[in-house]
Amino acid sequence: MRRAVIVTIIALAAAAQNAGAAQLKIATIAPDGSFWMNEARKAADEIADRTDGRVTFRFYPGGTMGDDAAVMRKMRIGQLHGGVFLGGSFASLVPDLYLFSLPLLFTSYEEVDAVREVIDPKLVAALGAEGYHSFGFIEGGFAYLYTTSKAASFADLEGRKAWLPEDDPVGRVLIEEVGLSPVPLGLADVLTGLQTGLVDVVSGPPVAAVALQWFTKVKYVTEVPIVYTCGTFALSNRAWTKLSDGDQAIVDEVLSEMTRILDRRAREDNEGARVALQNQGVVAVEPQAGTADEWRELADRTSQVLVEELGLSPELLAEIEAVRDAVRSEE
Repeated sequence: MRRAVIVTIIALAAAAQNAGAAQLKIATIAPDGSFWMNEARKAADEIADRTDGRVTFRFYPGGTMGDDAAVMRKMRIGQLHGGVFLGGSFASLVPDLYLFSLPLLFTSYEEVDAVREVIDPKLVAALGAEGYHSFGFIEGGFAYLYTTSKAASFADLEGRKAWLPEDDPVGRVLIEEVGLSPVPLGLADVLTGLQTGLVDVVSGPPVAAVALQWFTKVKYVTEVPIVYTCGTFALSNRAWTKLSDGDQAIVDEVLSEMTRILDRRAREDNEGARVALQNQGVVAVEPQAGTADEWRELADRTSQVLVEELGLSPELLAEIEAVRDAVRSEE
């Protein structure tokens, strides 16, 4: 009898220790062995240690779980619990996530930093209200145009075949306004498109042009920061609320710090990628006289279209512009 009581007590103690235990399944396009994955695994080890093994992680790197839309579907059915997403992937829930990507909204990282300090918490809160716990935003960097022949003016771009990312309203409106011929492709098909001549204009941050090997086919980069890109690391609220309050505090602390590290590292990586592109012979092209003004006019037109079409908040945009303009006035 005494032995049975002892066994019962041990079983109850073990059950109490494992209450709220969770393995969080996270998808990312970052390849295994990358800086991102190394930081993620380091954070996972710290969380497992500080929660006595109650919270562990299983990562699916390299895009093995599909694109953002596929990952979000798997999160809805509980097959996955979180992932790293481009900001626009949540735009159907929080349209204002497109605000950062309005054409030529920013011209410097000083403007970006000042605006994000004010606006990031509001967008994180908006995601929370829609069922996703975000640990903050991770910079993708400024996207530039990469071309197979020199493009210093709008006339040089007219009629050229431009890659249009799937479900990208900003890219679609920009391509229409510039007079490019859109070619919808998935990210994995862009390099093949360049190799076959299906496309001759692509856009993205420098690190993408290096990592995706676009530099092997493009010859020029137009020195206009078309849009600013960023993403977020988020869990479904359903997975988040299964953690105890104490474990939530630990996970939030560790993953928020990891997100800040990745955010800072992204800028360093893009600067390194710019140098790498130059070393590979990709020539930087400054816009012809007057073309910069044309870009600004185009940005104003497309921004007005996108604010109306996507239902973006004019008030939040005005706040962003006020903070940005304050930085510009100090330069």
